[in-house]
Amino acid sequence: MAEIVRMPKLSDTMTEGVVAKWHKKVGDTVSEGDLLADIETDKATMEFESFVDGTLLHIGVPEGGTSPVDTILAIFGEKGEDFSALLKEEPAPAAEEKKIEAKVEKAPVAKSAPAKVEVAVKTQPSAPITQNASNGRIMVSPLAKKLAADKNINLAMVNGSGDGGRIVKRDIENYSGSGAVANFVGVEKYTEVEVSQMRKVIARRLGESKFSAPHFYLTMDIDMDNAIAARKSINDMIAPSKVSFNDLIIKAVAAGLKDNPTVNSSWLEDRIRYNEHVNIGVAVAVEDGLLVPVVRFADGKSLSQISVEVKDFAARARDKKLQPEDWEGSTFTISNLGMFGVEAFTAIINPPDACILAVGGTKQVPVVKNGAVVPGNVMNVTLSCDHRVVDGVAGSKFLLDFKKYMENPVVLLGAQSI
Repeated sequence: MAEIVRMPKLSDTMTEGVVAKWHKKVGDTVSEGDLLADIETDKATMEFESFVDGTLLHIGVPEGGTSPVDTILAIFGEKGEDFSALLKEEPAPAAEEKKIEAKVEKAPVAKSAPAKVEVAVKTQPSAPITQNASNGRIMVSPLAKKLAADKNINLAMVNGSGDGGRIVKRDIENYSGSGAVANFVGVEKYTEVEVSQMRKVIARRLGESKFSAPHFYLTMDIDMDNAIAARKSINDMIAPSKVSFNDLIIKAVAAGLKDNPTVNSSWLEDRIRYNEHVNIGVAVAVEDGLLVPVVRFADGKSLSQISVEVKDFAARARDKKLQPEDWEGSTFTISNLGMFGVEAFTAIINPPDACILAVGGTKQVPVVKNGAVVPGNVMNVTLSCDHRVVDGVAGSKFLLDFKKYMENPVVLLGAQSI
């Protein structure tokens, strides 16, 4: 008996999938466990194995096509079996889901770069042609030419009002310096690309977060002199692998969250969850947007463990190899743009977390120490808080503890933490 295989829900946020590649074709015999297709979700391209045996009778989504979760992906059965009744019984999808998006170019959709859809080119003058000319020569009366020379006026900038656009005396006398320049023909050009599954979900989730969660922001400067010295000593003498400032930040955030469990929380509409475990999401930039893999139980991990884990996440994120368990379950998020030269910014909360820490770059500025103005290294951080869960005092206490750990790494780091 023919059996339907539907578009699977491969992540918690997936609403539709793209069939990046079919590994089987209609008429092939398929066994349970055979690789059936590569499916691109909002966060990764994942291999989808068949869980049925039989002949592939029908492909419901063409290679490169998009289809909502639970719609027909394929139909299996006995060779030559009539499956038309299954298609007739299938309920019509909603209007916005009915269209299957065809592949635009020959390039596989599995690539991270979106396919080019349209290039529009339009040529038009940048200004009306007002220069008087005949075969490139400016027509001007002798008197007007003498007056222009006396007043140091460029005749190419003057609009002529005489016959055939000839420049005459009154044109020079009335010239105010605002005449049109010689015509320049420019090209208007743009490129449109398909919105990737990842970008669709980023837009939806962050839009929901920004407009449903009442954000407020707390900003603080961190003296990084001791952190810079501590990182250098750790990398030179102790750590089995190089640690970054971001690794130090993750460790300090984890310690601060243990001290301030109110910040390590989630709004769940009818209740608030105060998490006792510390799972820190680390925003990683990829070509289509951002992924947020999760360093689990960060408070119990050493700096070297955090460093190795974050490097692995970054590499797999760029290759679209992360799995759902890698990005689910965060209790707090860090977004660090300091390495891109950004000094300060605010970030949108990553639901269901109640807070996100935006980390800017470290810059040298004059600071006052022991009554004297000296060069110092300062890092700016901004905590975005969901006011339904975290109030200003709770957020401020967390930042003060985070500042304490970053400015006094010896308090944060014992030998077992390196």
